[in-house]
Amino acid sequence: VMEDVSAKFVSQKISRTRWRPLPAAALQPPDVFATGSWDNEDNRISIWSAGDLGNAGLNGEYHGEPHLLCDIQHNGDVMDMQFLDQERIVVASSTGTVTIFRHHQNNQTLSANHRWEKAHYHVDQDTSCGGAACTGVVCNNPEIVTVGEDGRINLFRADQKDAVRTIDNADSSTLHAVTFLRTTEILTVNSIGQLKIWDLRQQRNEPSQIFSLAGDRVPLHCVDRHPNQQHIVATGGQDGMLSIWDIRQGTMPVSLLNAHEAEMWEVHFHPSDPDHLFTCSEDGSLWHWDASTNVSEKPSFLHQGGRSTAYLSHSTINQSVVSAWLSNDPTKDRMEITNLIPNQTLSVNSLDVLGPCLVYGTDAEAIYVNRQLFA
Repeated sequence: VMEDVSAKFVSQKISRTRWRPLPAAALQPPDVFATGSWDNEDNRISIWSAGDLGNAGLNGEYHGEPHLLCDIQHNGDVMDMQFLDQERIVVASSTGTVTIFRHHQNNQTLSANHRWEKAHYHVDQDTSCGGAACTGVVCNNPEIVTVGEDGRINLFRADQKDAVRTIDNADSSTLHAVTFLRTTEILTVNSIGQLKIWDLRQQRNEPSQIFSLAGDRVPLHCVDRHPNQQHIVATGGQDGMLSIWDIRQGTMPVSLLNAHEAEMWEVHFHPSDPDHLFTCSEDGSLWHWDASTNVSEKPSFLHQGGRSTAYLSHSTINQSVVSAWLSNDPTKDRMEITNLIPNQTLSVNSLDVLGPCLVYGTDAEAIYVNRQLFA
């Protein structure tokens, strides 16, 4: 498998990797991705070309390595990063600042396009050391939502100087990640094991729903929503567990799956093939969860239809559609889980999937591209 993966050593710890979105009608696989770094004296935002497919070997395996198109210095650790469109990237900093960088494709340069200084802060915005890390950002052009260590949620618009909306005390704990549920609703996860839904149309500063892990309140670090079935949400926690939630019912996860041996840093459903889920961890692993086994009598929770009425009635939970994720050993008959990095040692901080391509970045100061995910 590994010969499909090309590695690039970049002499900085990589905290985020993101594919540039493809134009709507594009048929080609993604080719350009961005990375952000952390814990270096000089952190950078970098734009890479995934490499030359013309270098495929005799068996069609891919040998080109990523090459740097351009980069720019970034103040503070890159905590999160999202493409706003083909040219602009929104970056969350440990200083609390949120910056939009523009990638000029004609001359391959990056420039800071707009900056919200100390969008996140402790005490007040004016104290010199008051910045609080901006931990998460999500975009739905032109809207940008950010969350932070300060428990604050900001709604920005790419073309406006001031925040459109700020929920100051949204959370009394650290917000670790945010994603859109719908265009007007967002999901956040926090450091006491809660998943919350916020309706941005409501003027009140309370979540419309709160879900929570039972018991130990393990911090949740990452969240993603199923692209087609918006009631299905996946989160990853400090303990490496994968939690699957059905936000239509109950306040607890539908299933908890033993996954990694340390913090799970990112979870992503494949955007166009969401029977596939990807997670990465501090323990140096990156898992591909494949619930697409096409044996008809094995419904996966990702498939609509069949027995989805039994979705969460706890009496019939073992016969329900989610049983693929609930059996003691989901791998046994219903799901394949593959660690795509057999012998990595340092943390895999970030991954992104698009089409047949996976990109991930590590504390081992390397970025990796797999262009044949489903080969």
